[in-house]
Amino acid sequence: MEEEKSIFSVFSSPDGCNMGMLMLACMVVSWIFTYRWNQRNRKGPKTWPFIGASIEQFMNYDRMHDWLVKYLSKSKTVVVPMPFTTYTYIADPANVEHVLKTNFANYPKGETYHSYMEVLLGDGIFNVDGELWKKQRKTASFEFASKNLRDFSTVVFREYSLKLHSILNQASFSNLEIDMQDLLMRMTLDSICKVGFGVEIGTLAPSLPDNCFAQAFDTANIIVTLRFVDPLWRLKRFLNVGSEALLGKSIKVIDEFTYNVIRRRKAEINETRDTCKTSKNQIKHDILSRFIELSEDPESNLTDKSLRDVVLNFVIAGRDTTATTLTWAIYMIMRHANVAERLYSELKAFEEEQAREEKISLLPFDVEDPESFNRRAAQFAGLLNYDSLGRLYYLHAVITETLRLYPAVPQDPKGILEDDVLPDGTRVKAGGMVTYVPYSMGRMEYNWGPDAASFKPERWLKEGYFQNASPFKFTAFQAGPRICLGKDSAYLQMKMALAIACRFFKFRLVPDHPVNYRMMTILSMEHGLKLTIARQS
Repeated sequence: MEEEKSIFSVFSSPDGCNMGMLMLACMVVSWIFTYRWNQRNRKGPKTWPFIGASIEQFMNYDRMHDWLVKYLSKSKTVVVPMPFTTYTYIADPANVEHVLKTNFANYPKGETYHSYMEVLLGDGIFNVDGELWKKQRKTASFEFASKNLRDFSTVVFREYSLKLHSILNQASFSNLEIDMQDLLMRMTLDSICKVGFGVEIGTLAPSLPDNCFAQAFDTANIIVTLRFVDPLWRLKRFLNVGSEALLGKSIKVIDEFTYNVIRRRKAEINETRDTCKTSKNQIKHDILSRFIELSEDPESNLTDKSLRDVVLNFVIAGRDTTATTLTWAIYMIMRHANVAERLYSELKAFEEEQAREEKISLLPFDVEDPESFNRRAAQFAGLLNYDSLGRLYYLHAVITETLRLYPAVPQDPKGILEDDVLPDGTRVKAGGMVTYVPYSMGRMEYNWGPDAASFKPERWLKEGYFQNASPFKFTAFQAGPRICLGKDSAYLQMKMALAIACRFFKFRLVPDHPVNYRMMTILSMEHGLKLTIARQS
């Protein structure tokens, strides 16, 4: 008993407390040292007890895509433990095919992804699984397969590409700097609202009016992306502080715009029915109208909130992805003079050949005369349609090469329902997430050869004709059951806009303008793309 008291007295004395703290500290340091020593041959990021790799990932957040390139170039699969889950990043086409196709049912969007994105995308097609996803995809696929929609899209894309041309023309004569990304975002937003929802919103008007919706949408996109590495976002949401408070304000602006689009389209449909005294089956359907019609069936369970989710999912698909790709394409064309020259030559030759086939005389024009310049551009645009654009193989290759290196969706995470083993032997556990990384995949030498990092549209051409790659290697449009329904529509708009712009203009980057991506679900440029413009004949 005396001995126990003696021991207790030693550790309860000030010196004893200090000794006990020192021993505890030594044990903790030894444990951490052993933990880190066991990771010395680890190929992925180093981790710490309890918090995983969150420190390194957070420190590299603004350059996360390139951070992953570094690790995936050394290993085709990288495991990144986090406090509440584990991310497994993959860049090997065999693993990607397993996740996106072979064992598709085991890799849904999942509850984790849905919880992060729900405030913005709700229960829209990009944020749901199961029957809800199947119903939306079936409706959307029916519309995208429609020749009427394709023909209408061609007219709309041509119209807005010419509006863009007119703004660029004016800027060139006035020696103005322009933000190409902003203009392209306006063009694609106007286009998707016209094609997808049947409404005209006019953000590409010559006055370039402020666009509160677009600003709020971008802000919300940035913040929900931050949730993937911010373990405190739920607490901030509960307290309504910081980024989550700003997100709430942005969502109010987004919802006001979206519900207004729905109300306008419903009113126009009802007016058309009343005026024409026709049945709803005879009314022309855009994508939103098709969903509005479905919502009129009491068994559909489609509410205005469901329609809101449909609208926002198609906005992110039809506005952000297309505009972002066009922005990076123009930037890459500027940086590679040989590409710009070959593309211009293809467009000039196409113009002359198409005019001969259609037996029309090309209008004369003067680069110093804005009116004649616009008339010739309008004539050139009239030569562009779905079939004729299909003959511009180099243009198609330029866009595809841009998507290889700068995919609109740089990462795409999937949930894991049950434990599984990937083709390369990596074990993944239920509740974690697997993310295939198009941005990294396009830069991997084991996928594309030693020139993987080089911008070479020619890699897509064989004897002058475009050749596709496996969708599990070129993943810009996803693959398997969730492969992008709007792929052809996106190419149609991008080729239309680029053909007109690159036929009549040369672009130069404003000196010292920084070009780097912004961390959000879409690979947009953080500071836009500031250019000056010169006309060419």
